[in-house]
Amino acid sequence: MAKTANINLRIEPQVKRDAEAVFESFGISVTDAINIFLHQSIMEQGFPFAIQRPRYNAETEAALQEARDILSGKIPAKSYGSARELFADLDLEAE
Repeated sequence: MAKTANINLRIEPQVKRDAEAVFESFGISVTDAINIFLHQSIMEQGFPFAIQRPRYNAETEAALQEARDILSGKIPAKSYGSARELFADLDLEAE
């Protein structure tokens, strides 16, 4: 079957360069890789790989939750009048 349909997409230049390097190591182009992905997706009737939320360690999960709580207004954000105050507070937390 002739390849006559076009897909235009915008990606970050570094992502494009990195992908080109990966696929070049397999001897294929980004276009070939996209075609492989699309054919596999059709065969699988979905993504040809598992899509999962990233898993973080407990400390990172707690930091993410704290950020969400600050953004939603559940807890107040800390503020400091100077870098010295910030570092003093950090030193207290480390103890």
